[in-house]
Amino acid sequence: MKNAVALAASAVLATGCSSMPGAGPSATAELSPTQGNTARGSVTFTQSGDRVKIVASLSGLPAGAHGFHVHEKGDCSAADAMSAGGHFNPSGKPHGHYESGERHAGDMPSIVADASGNATLTVTLDAMAVGAGAADIVGKSVIVHKDPDDYKTQPTGNSGARLACGVIRKTA
Repeated sequence: MKNAVALAASAVLATGCSSMPGAGPSATAELSPTQGNTARGSVTFTQSGDRVKIVASLSGLPAGAHGFHVHEKGDCSAADAMSAGGHFNPSGKPHGHYESGERHAGDMPSIVADASGNATLTVTLDAMAVGAGAADIVGKSVIVHKDPDDYKTQPTGNSGARLACGVIRKTA
């Protein structure tokens, strides 16, 4: 009887945990440097309800802030990563601040590198999705730019050249 109660309790806990926010699909991009650059790293995207948690870890960047965006094509084949196209923008909105309602789905905060060229970022955003819908980022790319995003210049935020690119692939 004791074992039956324990098994029932385990089943209830497992069912409850699988429906908790954060248990949604995830995707990862492994970023490689564009020609003449050394930036590289990884970015993980995890669906949590109607938001996506983004965790990035990069190295080889010049110190300072760098534009950081999801781009429309999952193609990093060009030496300068221009094959990735423009910012991912399924709703046809202007480029804007990542907390604004009027922005591209691919607009994210600039990532800031320390004096050693390392940068990390953890943020949760609401304009994108992992694995479903028009705002699905799977199969798109992540780009790290040379300059910080000014969040107003159209359509790119004046972020400059592309330092690294990685295709977003579903992992779970």
